Amino acid sequence: MRPVYAVLALAGTVIPWIFFSQFVARNGPDISGFIAGGFANPVAAGFSADLLLSALTFWIWSGLDARREGVAGWWIVLPATLAVGLSLAMPLYLIMRMAKRPAISQPS
Repeated sequence: MRPVYAVLALAGTVIPWIFFSQFVARNGPDISGFIAGGFANPVAAGFSADLLLSALTFWIWSGLDARREGVAGWWIVLPATLAVGLSLAMPLYLIMRMAKRPAISQPS
């Protein structure tokens, strides 16, 4: 699964930044305009609210899970979420989590 998560993390970085870079090219680094765009209409606001609640849930779960599973450096998912989104942070954490577990050998 690690290669799948790596591909998802890569796609989860590139695809959002295709859209984010268009905003920055048009508006510069306008944080308030960026946030306002996420709430520009009821549909966008619904998606944004869902994403914010999902990110908070993921941060809480990953923090508790990292402590229980001994995943060092789990905090990197916090800036990954803020700089890109859950599309990077979730597969990144799953890669980190898998690295802590012994590889399961396949039957011969």
